[in-house]
Amino acid sequence: MRYRDKGTGLPLPSYDLWEENQGIFTFTASAVYGGLTAAANFAQAFGELGIAERYRNGAAEIREGMDRHLYLEKEKRFAKMINLREDGSVEADASVDASLYGLFAFGAYAPDDPRVRSTMEQVYERLWCKTQVGGLARYENDYYYRISNDIPGNPWFITTLWLAQYYIAVARTKPELDKALEIMEWVAKHALPSGVLAEQINPYTHEPVSVSPLTWSHATFIIVVQEYMNKLLEIEKCSMCGHSKFLKKMANGGRSSRVK
Repeated sequence: MRYRDKGTGLPLPSYDLWEENQGIFTFTASAVYGGLTAAANFAQAFGELGIAERYRNGAAEIREGMDRHLYLEKEKRFAKMINLREDGSVEADASVDASLYGLFAFGAYAPDDPRVRSTMEQVYERLWCKTQVGGLARYENDYYYRISNDIPGNPWFITTLWLAQYYIAVARTKPELDKALEIMEWVAKHALPSGVLAEQINPYTHEPVSVSPLTWSHATFIIVVQEYMNKLLEIEKCSMCGHSKFLKKMANGGRSSRVK
């Protein structure tokens, strides 16, 4: 609550999740929003209503700051990060970063918010490796172990799985989950015979690159499988509810022109 810029309401500069740059990141702001919201829920559960309200107000201020300073109207997407100049103005880094998935992952925005949809569509368009291997890079012009300048960066398992999380979050029907299932199958295909997942893979040979195994890759795969199964059960339950209502209507003498 205290480590925030008074002018924007956003968290003060810190390092990004890639441990490379310092600034005010959309991912960080989203994560802090989620943390304050969770803290408010805990405080309310323990009867600390005043503290809960303070945390909710703090989360709301961060969300307002994200609306004002992190969303780029011209590009129709959120910025990777911003930096505050000495004169109080804001400098935005408009490059596309896979970590922008944090917008919906921590509850700062609904996954079907038009701004989130546009952002995630551009994440796919800009960062998907257009090779036989495929997969999603971390960000544009990622230099880390980069194999070729013809791609935005090497495909990482976690970033590709974040895209699956988005597809799961916005899915409303079983066919809409197919994109996420395809990514899960992609991960299994490019794992080592032992099942081990590396940090990233060669975009042309799919050989493991950098550290292997990477706990982050494995943990994210487990999360995606759980989210996929939960959404699948939710969709099937809704489908059954609709089917039951239809049968009840027919039993009561209802008629439908769609029934043959």
